[in-house]
Amino acid sequence: MPKAVVAGASGVVGNAVVERLLERGRYEVVALSRRTPEIDATGKFTHLPVDLTDAAATRAALAREPGVTHLVFAALTEQPGLISGWSDRDQMELNLSLFRHTLDPLVEAGSLRHVTLMQGTKAYGSHLKPIPVPARERAPRDGHENFYWLQEDHLLAELSGRGIGWTILRPQLVVGRSWGVAMNLPPVLGAYAALRTEEGEPFSFPGGVPYVTEAADARLVAEAIEWAGNSPLAVNERFNLTNGDVFEWRHLWPAIAATLGVEVGPDVSLSVADYLADKEGAWQRIVERERLRPTTLPELCGEAHHLADYIFAHGAVDAPPPGFSSRIKINQAGFTSSYDTEETFCHWIRDLIGRRVIPGPSREAL
Repeated sequence: MPKAVVAGASGVVGNAVVERLLERGRYEVVALSRRTPEIDATGKFTHLPVDLTDAAATRAALAREPGVTHLVFAALTEQPGLISGWSDRDQMELNLSLFRHTLDPLVEAGSLRHVTLMQGTKAYGSHLKPIPVPARERAPRDGHENFYWLQEDHLLAELSGRGIGWTILRPQLVVGRSWGVAMNLPPVLGAYAALRTEEGEPFSFPGGVPYVTEAADARLVAEAIEWAGNSPLAVNERFNLTNGDVFEWRHLWPAIAATLGVEVGPDVSLSVADYLADKEGAWQRIVERERLRPTTLPELCGEAHHLADYIFAHGAVDAPPPGFSSRIKINQAGFTSSYDTEETFCHWIRDLIGRRVIPGPSREAL
């Protein structure tokens, strides 16, 4: 049986990958993360609680797991405030080091057959400037600095001539279960809705100018990762990945509100990050009253409240440039699964409510 190491296993992508591989029962699974991933699947997996910034500790942990055939690298570190770190050279080098500390020992061990590496639409410079519509994988590498390029160059150099395949996936706005992570919106939406209700205010959209965008369900990404590790058509290829539809936040907002059991109100112009900054006391009252898991707002949100401001276009007067990525290449290679983005958000919000991470309607209403 093949053996997969999932690095960043408690993150939004890694958690979904561990779940997917356990459900399918076709791999031995080793979860590499500081926190234990929260998994519903009944299959057994090995958890290695390792800080990937520690090269010696990572190497020692991986040495205890011989025979690894697949690496899924979904680990990520971000700076406080999130956005500025995307252009910070030290942050890029740090993310490169996490990858090197994981990949290099597995390559040296000699059993590795395939590596899946995560990127995103920032590969096309979408966070810095307008990009072609749609973005296509065949485009020349964009000239901006990004840890994607550092990791990709190391991947290609390390695997050269060794007969180990690789696949790079570029999903957009991944939505999943994990909380306390850099970029996952459902926990932030749950906290924002609960606090607005606590203050007697409706669940108002806090963003700026309307615009249309895309997302990717973590379950879809996990399915694509499993496919990539087994399909000859995915070997040494880069693929965009989205749910397959598009959405606008204001049109999505009523479904999110209904799932959370709150009322939609008129738009308000506010920074979600600023709004949550002084609400710890109110949040703890909600946690106690609703018998939620004992989390602080920073523990719940990670850095994703800053992502909320960015992705909601807070303060924007003009619509952000279109950031659509083509799915044609991955579809033609044989991966055709898709998800309804409205259901993606509702599913993961229901999941967090059921885990008592965020409040919501009664269980009967779910």
